[in-house]
Amino acid sequence: MALSASDLPAMFSLLSNSLSSDDSVRKPAEAALSQSEARPGFCSCLMEVIIAQDLAPHVDVRLMASVYFKNSINRYWRQRRDSSGISNEEKLYLRQKLLSHFGEENYQIAQMLAVLVSKVARIDYPKEWPELFSVLAQKLQSADVLSSHRIFLTLFQTLKELSTKRLISDQKNFAEISSRFFDYSWHLWQSDVQTLLHGFSTLSQSYNSNTLEQHHDELYLTCERWLLCLKIIRQLIVSGFPSDAKCVQEVRPVMEVSPMLLNAIQSFLPFYSSFQKGHPKFLDFLKRACTKLMKVLIAIQGRHPYSFSDKCVLPMVVDFCLQKITDPDPDVLSFEQFLIQCMVMIKSVLECKEYKPSLTGRVMDENGVTLEQMKKNISGAVSGILTSLMTSERIIVLCSILIRRYFVLTTSDLEEWYQNPESFHHEQDMVQWTEKLRPCAEALYIVLFENHSQLLGPVVVSILQEAMNGCPTSVAEITPGLLLKDAAYGAAAYVYYELSNYLSFKDWFNGALSLELSNDHPNMRIIHRKVALILGQWVSEIKEDMKRPVYCALIQLLQDKDLSVRLAACRSLCSNIEDASFSEGEFIDLLPICWDSSFKLIEEVQEFDSKVQVLNLISVLIGHVSEVIPFANKLVLFFQKVWEESSSECLLQIQLLIALRNFVVALGYQSPICYNILLPVLQKGIDINSPDELNLLEDSMLLWEATLSQAPSMVPQLLAYFPCLVEILERSFDHLQVRHRYEMVHAKNKHETVLY
Repeated sequence: MALSASDLPAMFSLLSNSLSSDDSVRKPAEAALSQSEARPGFCSCLMEVIIAQDLAPHVDVRLMASVYFKNSINRYWRQRRDSSGISNEEKLYLRQKLLSHFGEENYQIAQMLAVLVSKVARIDYPKEWPELFSVLAQKLQSADVLSSHRIFLTLFQTLKELSTKRLISDQKNFAEISSRFFDYSWHLWQSDVQTLLHGFSTLSQSYNSNTLEQHHDELYLTCERWLLCLKIIRQLIVSGFPSDAKCVQEVRPVMEVSPMLLNAIQSFLPFYSSFQKGHPKFLDFLKRACTKLMKVLIAIQGRHPYSFSDKCVLPMVVDFCLQKITDPDPDVLSFEQFLIQCMVMIKSVLECKEYKPSLTGRVMDENGVTLEQMKKNISGAVSGILTSLMTSERIIVLCSILIRRYFVLTTSDLEEWYQNPESFHHEQDMVQWTEKLRPCAEALYIVLFENHSQLLGPVVVSILQEAMNGCPTSVAEITPGLLLKDAAYGAAAYVYYELSNYLSFKDWFNGALSLELSNDHPNMRIIHRKVALILGQWVSEIKEDMKRPVYCALIQLLQDKDLSVRLAACRSLCSNIEDASFSEGEFIDLLPICWDSSFKLIEEVQEFDSKVQVLNLISVLIGHVSEVIPFANKLVLFFQKVWEESSSECLLQIQLLIALRNFVVALGYQSPICYNILLPVLQKGIDINSPDELNLLEDSMLLWEATLSQAPSMVPQLLAYFPCLVEILERSFDHLQVRHRYEMVHAKNKHETVLY
């Protein structure tokens, strides 16, 4: 039976009850709503709840209605064999309703309405909803600031949704939308820029922020509309035109838009300092706007590199970014997100393969210049532009500033390290390079060095030498000199593969790195951590005569008082042990200390990632040294403890399964001494009814195979696991090898019995 207007009160009541924290109220309401989803008129009732004027205060109920509406679109909008779905008449009604409510004052509701339009458009446009964009364009002509903002919000969500469709016909439709809407969006964006600059100028001159309060809301709404318009322009340029990297066809909007985007950044930035004094809302917008403008330029360059290489675009953008990185205004220096985007842009340009000169010869055909020759000609021209723009002097200055300014640990970094060394260590490893300023500067430096290694090799060595001379190994105070030495050590560690041509590791280690470890002042953790990093990065340059000193240094660092230093040493030790030229003879007498330090470290760390890292070291040790049996009892106790503590951590259990497999192989026919821990672990891992079966089965099967292959005889417990193998093989034949192992052990037992 269809739902109608008379059911609205009941629908509102159910939606309200579904938000209750009381299970006895919420669950019946959810069940009733679930039963009503497939009934005709359900979405229409939800739509009325969402847009009803008298329900405006009940934002939570309206949001819940929009969630149910969105889910219904996903489930019932398309016609299915097993469901009648939503009728065409109701769809028509809903589409009309969705395009008639652009005056919504609540932003959350407006955003959900925009999402609903985009979800319907993905299915219905253009066949069932050809008038969608023409209606939106028509409504824009007479819309006020609020309505135009909501329309642009709808446009953005819809374009974002449609741009993800990959069929050729869908991409053609999107290209048509781009050609229709680009000019209007671009002109409105340019007009709004002037409105914003005028409004910002007035704001910056008003000492009393309440003087023009009545105009602030409208100006801020214009700001948000402008930002939406910018996102739409990005979507139209990036997704509405085929990449010129493939077709080498000029994309006109790139040359038209990019200089204006850069000009907008240059116009906005001067207001940064004045807005810090009394306009926090507009300061926040200014940050978002400048960051987004740079992101759009980066996206355009990545999608249309050839069009972006125009002489009116690329030189201006690169020059601007280099200037902001190397010589920023004091206010911009604190604007980290913007500086990050400037670095991302330079890194993107340096890495762009379309801008690198081709090494192939000229290829011609009978009809003239080929596509590849056109690309080669453009690449050659762009390479010349970049060479003239990024002179040797400018490259050296950029490299020096990256190390001296952006690599240096800040006061907040040191405070974070002091408060939680473990978290600090993992943040340095796991943070995305585009999220924080120092990792981004490090990523740019690596690419810059790769492109200009011969020029920058001596420069980096010079900075390193200067830093070491300016801060002897006896200095323990946290001075600018010590922080610069830490930064220089990092710079040398990141580009070891090229810097080894200019720097002797042996001389560096004996003359400085080993001496750093003799100073055990607490502040030296800064340098000790970087020494640990270097010993891991430079592993390929450690010759035979230096292996013993390096192993001893890493074992010493593994016993440091600071957790961050110990975890860095743990990782570098793994790199050295896994190295193809690992010398077990030089390491063998260090094993007892290494085992004990590892066991102690895993007891002290708290974070999951730390435990995985230490367990990985233990697994690597077991797999690469022959002297395991003397430490078997300690390892069994260790595995027992870790397994008991990792009951809710599947990833840690997987790492433990790998370590156990290495342990069983290392023990060989003496593996039964670890059966007390091994067999219970194996039993859980091969249980296909276990909740963790999906995560543990693969590694458990490898452990099972290793256990059987090293078993001197078939014990009853292993024989009892055979039915589990039958169940597993009923699902997949991937693990037949385990069955073969059973046959081999059984045959061996039978043979031994006959001999006896």
